[in-house]
Amino acid sequence: MGQDVFVVVEYLRREVSDISYVMLAAARQLAQGCGGNVVAVLLGQNAKELTGSLSADRVLYCDHPSLADFNPDAYRAVIMNLVKEQSPRAVLFGHTTIGTDVAGLISEGLSLPLVSSCLTLGADGKFISQICGGKIMVEGELPAPSALITVVPGGYKSEEGKASKPPEVTALAAPALENLRLALKKYIEPDAGDVDISKASLLIAVGRGIQNKDNLDLVNELAAATGGTVCASRPVVDQGWLPTTRLVGKSGKRVKPKIYLALGISGAPEHVEAIGESDVIIAVNTDLNAPIFNVAKFGTTLDLLEVVPQLTEKVRQIQAS
Repeated sequence: MGQDVFVVVEYLRREVSDISYVMLAAARQLAQGCGGNVVAVLLGQNAKELTGSLSADRVLYCDHPSLADFNPDAYRAVIMNLVKEQSPRAVLFGHTTIGTDVAGLISEGLSLPLVSSCLTLGADGKFISQICGGKIMVEGELPAPSALITVVPGGYKSEEGKASKPPEVTALAAPALENLRLALKKYIEPDAGDVDISKASLLIAVGRGIQNKDNLDLVNELAAATGGTVCASRPVVDQGWLPTTRLVGKSGKRVKPKIYLALGISGAPEHVEAIGESDVIIAVNTDLNAPIFNVAKFGTTLDLLEVVPQLTEKVRQIQAS
């Protein structure tokens, strides 16, 4: 049986997704232990240029009109055929709508074990996986000889999976892809809103602890003084106090700012999962036992309604000096 570790690359609108780089970093660690290579698998049409940033020993690229956009039937056919031919040690998918869709189909089709929500992979073949929405961490040993894995962000930085030089690319022949059950009719671009929080370097996030919409004025003043961008956890968006374009979390956007200031956010797993690549997390929450403090580098239990005006004033004083 082969010892290579395959990574199924995800991308959208000609841009490789961060989770692909996270998977490549995880695959590298596992491959070092089993003595195999990291093999990126890219499916698409006229998408070969996307291979240049992938930190893999080699890339298998399958070019076909049916792969121009994501199609679970087409992905299933190509990857099942590949796994049957090469029997890799493991195949990594993102724990995303795309990855879980395809991984489930292949697990059922080839009767292979599937490890879900994997956070880290060790060189010794052991893994740590999240269950119950991230509230419980489980350690296990990767099933042999081949296993499928869905990977969640947080265990590795995306930069660890990016290449300093383009990898070797090998063409992968496509099996018959006619008469697919599904076809993409139209891609509907979501409303971009007034700002893309996933690209902001300073995020000021508000949660339930903001208490009411009027108190957002204090946060907006801090954002204006610092040049930061205001975003929110689910409770604030559900109240309609901020648009969905400002939502951080599993059902919103994943972010990776230099500074993430969490104001009145408890730190539910769905939220923490989306901020794991932030350089520095600062938490303000009156509850000392709030989970957000487990991931914060700095924090205070002072009332945010007291902290925010003082912080704004301090910033203004520094700027004026």
